[in-house]
Parts: sequence; C-alpha cells; structure tokens
Amino acid sequence: MAIELICLDADDTLWHNMRHFVETEEALVGLLAPFAEARVARATLEACEARNLRLYGYGAKGFTLSMIETAVELAGPTLPTDLIARLLEAGRQLLAHPVELLDGIGDTMAALAERGRLVLVTKGDLLHQEAKLAASGLGAHFADVAIVSDKTPDTFARIFDRHGVAPEAAVMAGDSMRSDVMPALKAGAWAAYIPQPLAWSHEAGEEPMDHPRFCRLARLGDLPGWIDAIGG
Repeated sequence: MAIELICLDADDTLWHNMRHFVETEEALVGLLAPFAEARVARATLEACEARNLRLYGYGAKGFTLSMIETAVELAGPTLPTDLIARLLEAGRQLLAHPVELLDGIGDTMAALAERGRLVLVTKGDLLHQEAKLAASGLGAHFADVAIVSDKTPDTFARIFDRHGVAPEAAVMAGDSMRSDVMPALKAGAWAAYIPQPLAWSHEAGEEPMDHPRFCRLARLGDLPGWIDAIGG
C-alpha cells in the first residue's frame, strides 16, 4: 500500500532543540557548583524532571520549574534568591532561542509534500511549539498540526481517523524511540527512527529491528526514498 499520510516530529527532527536544553543544564550545574557536584546536580535534575512530567508536561516551562526545584532541593535554606532569578532568566532564554533548521530540511519537506499529506505531531507547550513552527517557515507544508501532551497509539489512531487514512498507509518519523516510533508502530503505521546525539534518556528505547514496518535512517532526507520503497 502506498503511503498517504506522513507524520513528522518537530524538535530535533526539523530544527535543533536539545542542544539548547543541554546549554541551559550546564548553566544550572555551574550555578549549583557551591552546593553540589556536577554529577549530583545532573542526576537530581533528571529525577526531578521525570517525576514532574505528569504535572508540567514536556517543554521549556516545565524544565525551568524543575531547575528551580532542583536548586531548592540541593541548596536548601541557603539558596540565594538571586540564583532563582538567574534560573528564571535561563528559562526565558530557552523559550526565546532562535529556530535553526537542520541541514537540508527545506528540500526534504518539498520532497515529502510530493509524496503525501504532511502532519506535524509534536509534544510540548502549546504556545512555544506554535511560536517555533511559525518562526521555522515550514507551516505551509503541513495539512495538519497536532501539539499534544504525549504521543500514544491513541494519538496516532485519532490522527489517522481524522484524515481518513488506514494506519498501514501512514508513516511517522522522529528522533524518539519512546514517543515517535513505538506508539506509531503499535497504532499500525510505519515508523522511521532518526536518532540524534543529544537525545534525552527518557525518550530512549530498544530498537525493534525485526519489525517489518520499522526503519532506522541517518537523516530525514532519507525518508522520501524509504517511502518510495514502501510504495514500490
């Protein structure tokens, strides 16, 4: 069956994202140096993020709150108020960073648009993701945009149903095994995994190498060729 619907992740699939979070995390580690070793600060932040996901969701705002909570946990009553102000400023900078497309994205989007309807499927804060999409200049390529709190098989099933497309006629491509690949496969679609070096450990997972509808690609630019192979 030919592919009719092409779903794409946004952050670190279309534009750079995690490197900005890594830079902000390094700033946090530096600010907390008087109170904790770097290893301890990073581990505390990771644990804080994991337990806060169900409350804050994904994105820069939740990350900023987790940074502040980490600082409170590690510094206790000795936490200087100016440090909280600096963390808030770091969070604002994270929200305001420019959108930088990955190499070749413009040509790739044009090639994909020739092969099916494009749907953006991304997690995160609604306002921030909308702003990044607008700044990217890619919005006109998409027939639909889904900004969700999490990506589950039901998320993809609803998208396929909304567009009147059978799951086996849809493909999802992204950099997260947990959020992009596995839920799309469970929903009956095809899934392309495009890993990036700064992936968050929370999004990791074992690659289903023996799955007939799964493929690992080096870059998004390889997706049109794989879609052609599926249809062929």
